[in-house]
Amino acid sequence: MSDYQVRHLNDIDEITDGRCPWRPVRYELGITSFGVNAFTGRNAGDRLINEHDEEGEDEELYMVVSGRARFQLGDDTVDAPTGTFVYARPGLMRTAFAEEAGTTLLAIGGRPGEVYKPEGYELWVPLVPLYKEGRYAEAADRAGPIADAHPEYPGIAYNAACVESLAGRPEQAIEHLRTAIEASEQFREYAREDSDLDAIRNDPRFTELIGRE
Repeated sequence: MSDYQVRHLNDIDEITDGRCPWRPVRYELGITSFGVNAFTGRNAGDRLINEHDEEGEDEELYMVVSGRARFQLGDDTVDAPTGTFVYARPGLMRTAFAEEAGTTLLAIGGRPGEVYKPEGYELWVPLVPLYKEGRYAEAADRAGPIADAHPEYPGIAYNAACVESLAGRPEQAIEHLRTAIEASEQFREYAREDSDLDAIRNDPRFTELIGRE
C-alpha cells in the first residue's frame, strides 16, 4: 500500500443501508485511527444524516464542505453555511438537512477515551436491505464470503451467522459465530438474546459457544 492516498469526493461511490446514503471515506482510504464519512444532499430538503444520539458511543465533528446545511441539535436549530464546523458530544440527538442542492458534509468521529477500532460496517451495508426484506438466503450467500475474506472485522462474521441462521444454514452459522466470539467477547453477549440465532439456539455447539447462564 502506498504511504498516501488521493481521492476526489466523486470518485468514492455512495453506499446505503436504506436510510441516508454516504461515501465511506475511511474505508476507501484505508484509515484505521478514526472514522470519517461524507454525506451529500442531492436536493434542497434532503436529510444528510440520520437522526441519532451516539449515546455511549462517538463524539462527532461535522464540516459543511459545500452548500448550506441546517442542523437540529437537541432542541436547537443551527444554520451552517459552507466552512462551518459543528461538534456534537455523545448523547445529543442530532440530524441535518441540505438547505441547498449539492450540500456535502464531512463527518469525523471517535469514542472518547478509546482507541478507534474499525468495524467494517461499510462491507455489511449493501446487505442490510436484503436482511430487512427477509431475503436471508441472498444475504447469507454474500455475507459468508465477505466474513471469510475479512477476519479483522468480527462483526461481519457475527452478521453472517445471523443471516445464515435465518436462512437455515446451521453449520455455516455456528462457524461464523465461533469466529466472531473468538475475536471479541461482546458477541457472546449479543448471541444470548439475539432472536436471529433462535434456529441454532438448541444446537449443543451453540450452548458450548455462549456458555450456560
